[in-house]
Amino acid sequence: MYVNKLYICRMSSAKLLKGTLQTIILKLLEDKDRMYGYEITQKVKELSDGEFKLTEGALYPTLHKLEADGLLETSTEMVDGRVRKYYSLSTDGKAEVQHKMSDAALFIEKLQQVLNLKPSIG
Repeated sequence: MYVNKLYICRMSSAKLLKGTLQTIILKLLEDKDRMYGYEITQKVKELSDGEFKLTEGALYPTLHKLEADGLLETSTEMVDGRVRKYYSLSTDGKAEVQHKMSDAALFIEKLQQVLNLKPSIG
């Protein structure tokens, strides 16, 4: 198992993921409207078939940065006697997720060209 300060993951791609965490979070919030931290970690794990395990030490600083940058809004609710903080995209965040997704798609396309990989058809 590969261990990194930001991620625990069986694949050796943890370093590659480091630069995509903001994009992942923004895209999940675009798809779901609002999520709380633990829910985000579980969704990443589910979508990666258990390969990517996002730690709190990676998630919360990234969420706080996105919030400070004006890309996320927060709200709180009492759930089972505890306060739960929910994150959602701000107007600027909705625009930024489109920009980051375009950047990611272009990067993947160019990486496939450089490495001479054929894209998988799913």
